[in-house]
Amino acid sequence: MIIKVRGRSKESEINRLKKHLNDSGFELHVSQGINHLIIGVIGDTVAYDTRGLYGFECVESVIRIQEPYRQANIKFKTSKTIVDVGGVRVGGDKIILIAGPCSVESMDSFMKIAEEVNKLGADCMRGGAYKPRTSPYAFQGLELEGLKIMDKAKGKYNMPIVSEIMSMDKIDEFEKYVDLVQVGARNMQNFELLKALGKISKPILLKRGFSNTVQEWIMSAEYILASGNPNVILCERGIRTFENYTRNTLDVSAILAAKRLTHLPIIVDPSHAAGRWELVEDLSKAAIAAGADGLIIEVHTNPEEAMSDGAQSLKPSKFKELIKSCRKIASAVERDL
Repeated sequence: MIIKVRGRSKESEINRLKKHLNDSGFELHVSQGINHLIIGVIGDTVAYDTRGLYGFECVESVIRIQEPYRQANIKFKTSKTIVDVGGVRVGGDKIILIAGPCSVESMDSFMKIAEEVNKLGADCMRGGAYKPRTSPYAFQGLELEGLKIMDKAKGKYNMPIVSEIMSMDKIDEFEKYVDLVQVGARNMQNFELLKALGKISKPILLKRGFSNTVQEWIMSAEYILASGNPNVILCERGIRTFENYTRNTLDVSAILAAKRLTHLPIIVDPSHAAGRWELVEDLSKAAIAAGADGLIIEVHTNPEEAMSDGAQSLKPSKFKELIKSCRKIASAVERDL
């Protein structure tokens, strides 16, 4: 960390700053420039809140050199993390496919969709049992019954299941029925939930928030890792911008950033980014080309009558076409699909 001291600062104030830093356990390297004094702070600043330094009148600027996350940092663990999701390895040579409806609507409809995605080669099934909706009057999901339906499909098709948790009081249910616990964009900074999920053994799929920076997203992953759960998968699902043609704006650069900054696997949700089924295939190809470790795709046998997100859901025939075209991109970047 580098601190730039204001010109003509009182020596007593500078000494007070130095004492504070020394008392915090840091070594100091002081350099006197022509117009400014520069203090180099040596030590582990990961857990140190640099904003507090601006409370000293003599501080003009603070530059953090060390990232404020340790366990997610690729400097901390140089080998890639591979997360086991019910026997499916995420983060290895194979790009994984997670597919299914936005919401579990009934036993019959989910079984039909599960049969289709299984036949086409999906690795895991997705489905929402508890649904966070903007309107309190919209379909909120089948809740526990939805998880039980997904569990029956898992037993029949031997595919791990992925579903979104909304609150801490449902953790026991998710530990029992779900293989990959999804934290949605709305809960990315629900820190009490993140800490609680850090204490379970199930892997966590952490979606990026609507308006969060990459660093904030990684810091949320750090909450889970620091609480004891090393099995975190990042998920880029698009961010909110001024654009309204799409539901969100897929941030392809976030895939590259996550790969450069962390050792965690990252998958992409092109369905929520696009909000339009006709864009999902091309966004999927872009994600694979950028280095994504997997895709989570909304698939429905009858999207016109879906209880949520029908506009962005692919029919099984379109999902089949997506897999075929994405395999070409995967081959070009030397990955399996």
